Amino acid sequence: MLQRTRQLLEMIRFSHTVFALPFALLAGVMAWTAPLPGGGQLLFRWQHLAGILVCMVGARSAAMAFNRLADRRIDGQNPRTRGRHLPAGLLSVGSAVAFTCVAALLFLAGTLLFLPNRLPLLLALPVLAFLLGYSFAKRFTSLAHFWLGAALMLAPVAAWIALRGETLLVEPLDAVPAVLLGLAVLFWVAGFDIIYACQDAEFDAGARLRSVPVTLGVRGALRLAAACHLGMLLILCLLPLSSFLGGPSLPLGWIYGCGLAAVAGLLVYEHALVRPDDLTRVNVAFFHVNTVVSVGLFLIVSLDMLL
Repeated sequence: MLQRTRQLLEMIRFSHTVFALPFALLAGVMAWTAPLPGGGQLLFRWQHLAGILVCMVGARSAAMAFNRLADRRIDGQNPRTRGRHLPAGLLSVGSAVAFTCVAALLFLAGTLLFLPNRLPLLLALPVLAFLLGYSFAKRFTSLAHFWLGAALMLAPVAAWIALRGETLLVEPLDAVPAVLLGLAVLFWVAGFDIIYACQDAEFDAGARLRSVPVTLGVRGALRLAAACHLGMLLILCLLPLSSFLGGPSLPLGWIYGCGLAAVAGLLVYEHALVRPDDLTRVNVAFFHVNTVVSVGLFLIVSLDMLL
């Protein structure tokens, strides 16, 4: 049982939850500390923190397991991915289906922790459908990377809705900070996913799968990835100006500015690791650098807002 559990977690790259979870938690910190439209602050509740964690783990696990199921035949044909658990026969399709269902039910159950706010429960199935739908995107659009970015964008936006949903019904602009953070996540994820997809440009073209590297070539794809990350930085620069856009004021100062400069340096380093004629360090750029970016932003913004 322990071995099977370990294999299931390896199949969905459970460690990669670190890409989206810090942004959901960061949205939670902002939601708890930003002033409410009528004055005062949202009351922190451990039940809500547990809800964010349960929903994030459940939704991400269900989406990733479903992706492995949808792509198992393609993965079996790709030399880079044929060693994955399903095409290699380490796990059965039945066990992956069961895991997907359990994870989806965990996500749905997590929304109950936000009651009496019913918005998370009402939006759960549409959100889950959008997450699962990404698995088929590369079969018909080169913009699948942006679909993935939009899927991870839902992490901070959904956390904000779960915590301040009743406020949003009265004052929709209260969600401005979450939308800005979500847009930054969208462009950040799309950028590094384009870099990651460069490894499979030749295979995808032969398999008639669509991606930015197939459409623009590796060199053009890396340029678009750099533009996405520039867009991410520009959007993050707007976060302290939330009140000027109609949203609540966020107490972000010099700590946030220094952190943003560090993130910019990390993104420059990420792009320096990858060249059109040398993709050997894509995994370093994909996982290690982006882990520091996500966790670092969470710690820096939280520190700045809570001090």
